[in-house]
Amino acid sequence: MMIKLYTDAASPAYQTTSEETSGAGLLIIQNHHQHQLKQIVASGNNHEAEFLAAIAGFEAVKQLAEPTDTIMFFTDSRLVADAVGKGVTKHYRDLTKTLLALQDGFQLVVTEWIPERQNHGAHQLALQALHHQS
Repeated sequence: MMIKLYTDAASPAYQTTSEETSGAGLLIIQNHHQHQLKQIVASGNNHEAEFLAAIAGFEAVKQLAEPTDTIMFFTDSRLVADAVGKGVTKHYRDLTKTLLALQDGFQLVVTEWIPERQNHGAHQLALQALHHQS
């Protein structure tokens, strides 16, 4: 079975401390059924929040999927997509390692960077999470 996972993060315009929070939006499409999830993640900046949203997305997919399922992972974060493709990133090593470990639980994961306008569902969920906490 193929499962599509879209993730996005929304951070306040000016985060001043590492204790700030961001919103994470997760859109999972499985058997033509959508699972729309949103949550708050602790992040120091938007890049970190994008990784945390992806990690949350794979944790959610793990609850729904079988290890033999193919996961199509869509993100509008070039940093996350590049880190997954290369298997490493300079500044977010631990987050990359965690994300890759979650992906290793599936037989096949295909990661694709998409423009923000094509990630509207996950983006709206991330904004809802961010604004709901205020």
